[in-house]
Amino acid sequence: MEVLVTVPDDIVERLVARWTDLPRHALEGLAVEAYREGLLTAAEVQRTVGLPSRWETEEFLKRAGADLDYSETELQEDLATLEKLADR
Repeated sequence: MEVLVTVPDDIVERLVARWTDLPRHALEGLAVEAYREGLLTAAEVQRTVGLPSRWETEEFLKRAGADLDYSETELQEDLATLEKLADR
């Protein structure tokens, strides 16, 4: 889907002076805000923004101040899963 946003020309000029690729910047901002509000998962952010890996997605979200929601419990569960896989 294509989304069209109308912005006054004088404002666009200032924004483009700061962010050369304004449509890309707007898309990234939308994805980050949707992630913060729980509307998108990290995987959906990755698809939306077109990032090639989970690690780049994590770095992208971290730079945007929207770190991944990953609890100590989830870490312990992941470590246990890795141990099981390593024992195979």
